[in-house]
Amino acid sequence: MSLAQQQELESKYVMGTFARKPVEFVSGNGMTLTDDKGKQYLDFIGGIGVISLGHCAPALVKTLQEQTAKLMHVSNYYYIEHRGEVAEKLSNILGGTTDSGKPIEWKTFFSNSGAESNECAIKLARLYAKRFGNGGSTIVTITNSFHGRTLAPLAATAQPLKQEAFKPLPGGFVDVPQNDVAALEAAFANHDVCAVILEVVQGESGVHPCSQEYLEAVRRLTSENKALMICDEVQCGMYRCGVPFAFQHYGITPDIVAMAKGIAGGVPMGACAARAEVADAFGPGDHGTTFGGSCLAIAAANCVLDELGREGEIERIDAAGEHLAERLATLPHVKEVRGLGLMRARIQRDCLHRRLLRALDDHDKLASWRIFRVAGDRFAERGAHDLLMELRQLPAEAYAPVCPEGIGKVLECGKQLVGRFIEDHRPALLLQTSQMLLPAFLVDGQKTLEAESARGKPRNRQRRNDRARTGNRADGNVCLCAQANQILSGV
Repeated sequence: MSLAQQQELESKYVMGTFARKPVEFVSGNGMTLTDDKGKQYLDFIGGIGVISLGHCAPALVKTLQEQTAKLMHVSNYYYIEHRGEVAEKLSNILGGTTDSGKPIEWKTFFSNSGAESNECAIKLARLYAKRFGNGGSTIVTITNSFHGRTLAPLAATAQPLKQEAFKPLPGGFVDVPQNDVAALEAAFANHDVCAVILEVVQGESGVHPCSQEYLEAVRRLTSENKALMICDEVQCGMYRCGVPFAFQHYGITPDIVAMAKGIAGGVPMGACAARAEVADAFGPGDHGTTFGGSCLAIAAANCVLDELGREGEIERIDAAGEHLAERLATLPHVKEVRGLGLMRARIQRDCLHRRLLRALDDHDKLASWRIFRVAGDRFAERGAHDLLMELRQLPAEAYAPVCPEGIGKVLECGKQLVGRFIEDHRPALLLQTSQMLLPAFLVDGQKTLEAESARGKPRNRQRRNDRARTGNRADGNVCLCAQANQILSGV
């Protein structure tokens, strides 16, 4: 079936929650994806941080083939092979010691996704507070965080643009700025806090690591107030930052850890692990799942943990992460590279706001539209919520470059938006290894280069020179990070 046929069927029968790129992938090997026409791509998005061993890793393929031939699913009312082993392996790599110096024992609930893992963490924190803790119910979250799309994790996600359409949301959440210890202390002083939930390295906001001082303050305040510290390691965990979990870079140990994405290498899988004394707040019937911890998912996770836990793997990730950071820092227009291990972001010197303003002044409709596609959420996170909501209420066809009325609205709002923030904010283009987030340029970047070159604007000569220096080929078989850099530096 052709790509066009797939697009037609999906437009008719699939809910439109994703703006898919015009490509159909049919096979993969390692870091390479192949589409239905045989064209190959370097995959820097990795299923949004899921493909931890690469596409079709031989060890994982063999494990899944063997397991599917034996047993794929039974109810969680029964025992299955390897579930206890995987929970033990997680307990061992989570590590930590008690105040008396004894190793911490962890217990795990197996889920299907990061949102479910965070949902479990939220329920467990509130139940523990009622049964054994301080009786509080408020959970402190961090501004610009992201914890999932279901209602409770969405309520914990401190991004108004993502929450607005789905209000009323579950209550009991209050957010404070990342790395602001005074604001955190004020939250504890003014609310009945039962837990703090945070990403040690915020992913969606632009790869922002927590500071050492801040994480130590979270650990201190939660311990002093008999509250719990929850680390959302869905994106930054599973060796992505070098060590098994990002919190281990800071010498602190949380009470609950949520994980998913890379834990099973592509098979839907999540987990919520808690210190045994916290986990014991749950009893039969307090929480549950139909598919979580299935035979297939457990087999996959068992394999992935073995592969990632091989001797020398942490050192290899650290070395690769340092190499990545050093090389990213040498790219044109890069002001800063931040992150840990193989979770990195580069910050452009010449920010998207300035390029958008130039495009708006030139009435360059296609460029304006594309930059909005890339930067819209970043603008919203920094206070342009009202303008972005106004733009998002336009019908989809209004964003098409061929619609003068829609583009007029985009231009009008865009100039207000850029004027408000051009001097102060520089949004990041995320370059996360295994999950490079290049939403507008993943597949159709070469087409954009060719289309803009055809318009004959003088700046395209410089872009072609940049392309030659970085070794990109005109046939489109290019390294996407260099490709995106060329596109953005020339818009």
